[in-house]
Amino acid sequence: MTFTRIIGTGSHLPGPAVSNDELAARGIDTTDAWIRERTGIGARHLAQPHEAASDLALPAAQAALSAAGCVAADIDLLIVATSTPDYVFPSTACLLQARLGINDCAAFDVQAVCSGFVYALSVADAMIASGRHRRALVVGAEVFSRILDWQDRATCVLFGDGAGAVVLEGGERPGILASALHADGRHAGILSVPGNVRGGGVTGDPMLRMDGQAVFKFAVRVLDEVAREVLHKAGLKPADLAWLIPHQANLRILSATAKKLGIAAERLVVSVDRHGNTSAASIPLALDEAVRDGRIRAGDRVLLAGVGGGFTWGAILLEM
Repeated sequence: MTFTRIIGTGSHLPGPAVSNDELAARGIDTTDAWIRERTGIGARHLAQPHEAASDLALPAAQAALSAAGCVAADIDLLIVATSTPDYVFPSTACLLQARLGINDCAAFDVQAVCSGFVYALSVADAMIASGRHRRALVVGAEVFSRILDWQDRATCVLFGDGAGAVVLEGGERPGILASALHADGRHAGILSVPGNVRGGGVTGDPMLRMDGQAVFKFAVRVLDEVAREVLHKAGLKPADLAWLIPHQANLRILSATAKKLGIAAERLVVSVDRHGNTSAASIPLALDEAVRDGRIRAGDRVLLAGVGGGFTWGAILLEM
């Protein structure tokens, strides 16, 4: 039987951090205190006008390859999780593939919004376990600043841009221990970008819209449920975890999820305070940071859990 392990991580954030005070100075009706009290966010990174998702994905992917001791030619599967692709098509994965110099491997995008990385990782795990692929590069990359209404302080202060990546390898030693994916389209209206391209123009509303209270209640419930689901599949309990890395939506959701699971705050990986909500990039960004600063070590059991518009949600339990 072939198992899947993460053998390298990487991440990239564009430009210098933009503080809450800097947002207020740009004319947004907000304050540092207002944002921190409601979200725990103090700063985020914003892509420059010329930067697209593939521009952020490239250095994150290169860092993950380097950490894994691999070169691009070693990769035979490339998946990019993004809701803000460079184009309608080709996929951001194909654009990244070309920039990495990989001439022939399966490459495609996954769109599950903030659950995208968990979805993509689960798909890559299944494809490696099938024996059809040996090494996969999975990237979460977002430029959410392109779809924000900068006059809506309830949403624009929450998000940031960035990318995170992992390299997966098949082998005899278990790494990904359990996973679960879910979706319920009945809740699409509480978090969406209700517009599209038609006839050369945009129809509908091309900006992110969210019912914050409804999202909060839904997210805390399903993150707790799906975390318990994958732990049960693996025959483990929350106490067996070294680290919990939920999607970095806001600090209140992270803290509430950890509390419901009975996980101490010191075992919760938090990056939202410095990165904002980077959607599909948030989990791999936080994972890479915790690996590189030495918090996450070989043998640690780590639970990744995401929830996003759709609604989609899922979790992956892994051993590093």
